[in-house]
Amino acid sequence: MLQICGIKACDSMKKAFARLDAACVAYAFQDFKKMPPSAEQISFWLAHLPADQLVNRQGTTWRQLSPEAQAALLDKAALTALLIAKPSLIKRPLLIHNEQVTVGLNSPLLPA
Repeated sequence: MLQICGIKACDSMKKAFARLDAACVAYAFQDFKKMPPSAEQISFWLAHLPADQLVNRQGTTWRQLSPEAQAALLDKAALTALLIAKPSLIKRPLLIHNEQVTVGLNSPLLPA
């Protein structure tokens, strides 16, 4: 089953849900506000996506980080801790199906 992760109130997430529902695609949703990602999940995602694709550098959460915290992108352990503490840094929607991990509304896992 398709897994979709993000923050329910996010506009991109709302668009993704609408597309999935319109195409009658079954999915499981993980709301990062209620259940932050685990270190194991982040490790799996980073094994399938480069860190610069997983991290949303356009949002206010990123801009509020210190330059030292932004440099955590280069260190897997520091990045994992940062994403657990601030899951709003993860690009949305994050979609997982089997071994495929994608982000954004242009994902091949999202129906058109």
